[in-house]
Amino acid sequence: MGFSLQHPWAFAFGLLGNVISFMTFLAPIPTFYRIYKSKSTEGFQSVPYVVALFSAMLWIFYALIKSNEILLITINVAGCVIETIYVVMYFVYADKKAKWFTAKIFLGLNVGFFGAIMLFTLLLFKGDKRIVTLGWICVGFSVSVFVAPLSIIKRVIQTRSVEYMPFNLSLSLTLSAVVWFLYGLLIKDKYVALPNVLGFTFGVVQMVLYVFYMNKTPVVAGGKDAGKLATATADDHVLVNIAKLSPALPERSSEVHPVMREMGLPARSCAAEVARAAAANRDTVDVLVSRHSPAVGVA
Repeated sequence: MGFSLQHPWAFAFGLLGNVISFMTFLAPIPTFYRIYKSKSTEGFQSVPYVVALFSAMLWIFYALIKSNEILLITINVAGCVIETIYVVMYFVYADKKAKWFTAKIFLGLNVGFFGAIMLFTLLLFKGDKRIVTLGWICVGFSVSVFVAPLSIIKRVIQTRSVEYMPFNLSLSLTLSAVVWFLYGLLIKDKYVALPNVLGFTFGVVQMVLYVFYMNKTPVVAGGKDAGKLATATADDHVLVNIAKLSPALPERSSEVHPVMREMGLPARSCAAEVARAAAANRDTVDVLVSRHSPAVGVA
């Protein structure tokens, strides 16, 4: 039905969906180029790529069972190839702990769970019931994937920063959801259309949040990260204040000695005076830190 000339608009939207989705699959290339250059995954997570690979595998299986869904097969085959390359690159450059974690979720999700779905649908169902069952499995998984951005939306609201929610990616995902919704609507496939309603909704929310927070002053998130940032900022204050106070030390020590000699008091050594002055300056620095540190993260 995807290639049928009786549904030219379905073919047009399916082709457009292939193009947009293909560009979306290529979006992580800068991330993996950075990983390749640094020979390290630098804290990046492998879960999104393993999940994307599972999603592509699941939709290919659905399209093959339903038959005559060439446009679904083409884009998801491309997705399988691209996501596999990402996962392999991640596995090559990750540390031992990350490699073990990636291997576990890959074997559990892409081998174990996908194999169970295949056996479940092929052995227990036939004909239309098999398509319906597999279709709802695809819908359920797609909905769970679309719900995932809720954590990013929460983070944007909390930090008032859109650093981790690029507008171009949100836009491409929204356009992809619209196109695939129309494709599913035109070929009368609710399993393709339904998940993309949610995808479109979340995409619009992300873009609205981006426009709202793009010029806002970021707020440091609470918890351990806030403590780390507060400590780092306090250390900056220490370094700056010491740099400002230290030039005065020699002048203060040189001015004290002549006065003490005239008064008949025992002269203090220069080293002792410098140490005393340094201690006084250190106390001043500590006061500055204790006053400025609580203000970190206030917009």
